[in-house]
Amino acid sequence: MTSIDLDKGGAEPPRVPSAEEFAEVQSSPQFQELRSRLRRFVFPMTALFLLWYVSYVLLGAYAHDFMATKVFGNINTGLLLGLGQFVSTFVITGLYVRFANKELDPRAAAIRNYLEGEKA
Repeated sequence: MTSIDLDKGGAEPPRVPSAEEFAEVQSSPQFQELRSRLRRFVFPMTALFLLWYVSYVLLGAYAHDFMATKVFGNINTGLLLGLGQFVSTFVITGLYVRFANKELDPRAAAIRNYLEGEKA
């Protein structure tokens, strides 16, 4: 097994951008597009999940007969919908990771490279 040299030995740390450069990038079309894409994913997904969660809570509070409906054995609708909460959380997380890797991370890396590069 080989060791990894973590000391770059002379490699310079990234350039630290000024506040003016941050403000310039924040108002750039590239940054606005990055923020827009993030919001177009996060807000609808959050609203959808909250609607799903509130529906589950309201069904549990007011639709006892429906939630107690046996599906098979001792498994009822309420239990399946409750487990569905966990499943949907993992699905949303997976969708976000895939979306971020494909859409957000390359744009954020380009902006970071611009800020930390020689010309900013």
